Amino acid sequence: MRALLVDDEQMAVSYLQMLLEHIGGIHVIGAHTNPDQAIAMAYELQPDVVFLDIHMHDIDGLQAGLQIQEAVPGVEIVFVTAYNHYAVQAFEMNALDYIMKPLQFERLQKTVRRLKERAGPNKGDGSETPPLICLFNQIGIQGADKEKSAVKWRTAKAREVFAYLFHHRGRWVDKETLIELCWPESETAKGTTQLYTTIYLIRQTLKSSGLDAVSIRSGNLFEGYRIDVGQVHIDTEQWETQLKQLGAPGHHNIDKHEHVLAMYSGTYLGDYDYIWAEPERERLKRLWLNHAREVSNYYVRKKRPGAAIKIYQTIRQLYPYDEENHYTLMKLYASLNNRLGVEEQYGLLVSSLEELDSAPGAEISAWYEGWKRQSNV
Repeated sequence: MRALLVDDEQMAVSYLQMLLEHIGGIHVIGAHTNPDQAIAMAYELQPDVVFLDIHMHDIDGLQAGLQIQEAVPGVEIVFVTAYNHYAVQAFEMNALDYIMKPLQFERLQKTVRRLKERAGPNKGDGSETPPLICLFNQIGIQGADKEKSAVKWRTAKAREVFAYLFHHRGRWVDKETLIELCWPESETAKGTTQLYTTIYLIRQTLKSSGLDAVSIRSGNLFEGYRIDVGQVHIDTEQWETQLKQLGAPGHHNIDKHEHVLAMYSGTYLGDYDYIWAEPERERLKRLWLNHAREVSNYYVRKKRPGAAIKIYQTIRQLYPYDEENHYTLMKLYASLNNRLGVEEQYGLLVSSLEELDSAPGAEISAWYEGWKRQSNV
């Protein structure tokens, strides 16, 4: 485990380093008496843990800890101090531990054990199964057990800021954009504080949800934010990749087509009314719609109208106001002499269009009236 030590007294830094080396399991990659330099090196070296004094001359250790957490997502903070009245603030920052000076070997040994337990035996060795981040309908996580669970966000703003950054993953998003998105009525100073707090809450949620591989970077500590996804998988990307790898539907691959159809388990971030997500939501819906129609047409050609109906019923749920989908379903039911199916489908179309103060087009109405006359013969 890689550690950075920060204390404005050289003797204190040297003593802490000596104790850690004696305990073992901690590799000290930097020991600094200048906190500003330590913050810059934390951004460059990305340590696993920072041992940080609170009472320093140039900067408050708590503020330094916040800047280090911003520079190194997922880093553990251990405060080492001679003052016990900062403990509440330290643990509000989700610090791993708060050790009093003068340092005691057994007490520091206990902290190192906690660090190793928090890291786990496989941390960073590549043996973990990468989690799957789910974006269909709502943000969720699927682990190695294939069970999907929703992420528990501290606030709705934290969820939206994460969603927006994740939507733009791999790209920098400036702070002004995020403030305007979530706190448009706030003054700049207040909006910046709210954003800073929200980024902190997101990082804690990612850590508690087992998503340490997803990191939020800060450009030069202050300019903007970027999410890097590491080795995690994303359900929308997996679905689109598999969709593009499919050939035309045929007897040799129709099961794969059905599987890919089923992978589309809801619209992109569909449970949230994020206007900014609408273009991507609609793009993915159109990809799925084109694929669904392609598979349905295959079933029609193979004289399997029942299978085609099943797909078009799903299409109707996504596009309840699309007359063409209703029309296709009516004709499929008619091919099976399913009178109730045709009438029910026409009734659903009429009800849907009434919500828009509209009515079925002339072609559909004429077809339906003609079908009724023939079916009554």
